[in-house]
Amino acid sequence: MKQVTVIGAGTMGNGIAHVFAQHGFEVRLTDVSDAILQKALETIRQNAARQVKKQLLTEAQAAEMMHRIHPVKSLHDALQQADLVVEAATEKLEIKQQLFQQMDKLAPAHAILASNTSSISITQLAAVTQRPQQVIGMHFMNPVPVMPLVEIITGFHTDAAVTQAIVTLSRELGKTPCVVNDYPGFIANRILMPMLNEAMYALQQGVAGVEEIDTIMKLGMGHPMGPLQLADFIGLDVCLSILQVLHQGLGDPRYAPCPLLVKMVQAGCLGVKTGAGFYRYAAGSKEKTVNPVFQVTRHF
Repeated sequence: MKQVTVIGAGTMGNGIAHVFAQHGFEVRLTDVSDAILQKALETIRQNAARQVKKQLLTEAQAAEMMHRIHPVKSLHDALQQADLVVEAATEKLEIKQQLFQQMDKLAPAHAILASNTSSISITQLAAVTQRPQQVIGMHFMNPVPVMPLVEIITGFHTDAAVTQAIVTLSRELGKTPCVVNDYPGFIANRILMPMLNEAMYALQQGVAGVEEIDTIMKLGMGHPMGPLQLADFIGLDVCLSILQVLHQGLGDPRYAPCPLLVKMVQAGCLGVKTGAGFYRYAAGSKEKTVNPVFQVTRHF
């Protein structure tokens, strides 16, 4: 595998393209507009510059990496030479199924079709293709250049040789692969999302404030980031979509989305990407403050 196509140039897509290019792969990065692609390239340049500053890459290596990333607006052109396709589009089943139909039609017969989905069934995605044995999940963690895990999800028909190829490939990327079976939420989100959801319920019920909840989980449980800040970082709309998949797929009330989460998504408070979620984020700054909506006087 030398030619990789990444579909979707958002946060996850540009991170995946970055990692593949850093490790010597030719990458075609595709999305619906030139503006999105140019923004993704700039993000990759900035992240590569940070790696140079931390002496993780030389300037020459960073320049070579950028030359391996080819922005392509046409899905047809992006898929023609792919050995591996990694779909990193929005977390909506219908959108992903449409993409997998196109990937199956346009990519070479030998190509492996992977999804970066964090919750949607690989078996369902494979079912719309003529090569279900070559469909697999590659769930990278955010930020992709930093986080070492790849959660590899095998669908009902995924061939063992394909799974092994993706395990080997993940190791070539400097990642630690963990293979799991295809159940709603897999492992990462099946365990993570109920915790984030419960933190939201605790806030909604007035048990504690935003900073108090996050501080307790950071200092008491050793988490690098509190659950409410993490939800902002993931995107509250993404959290809601994953919880809905879990709730529908498992039929367990533990996964019913917190009404506060639903209301925030309806209000357009999606976290870091909109500048406001449980915290507010200043543009171009790492500084955050609690969203004034939650700064209320409490009486004990």
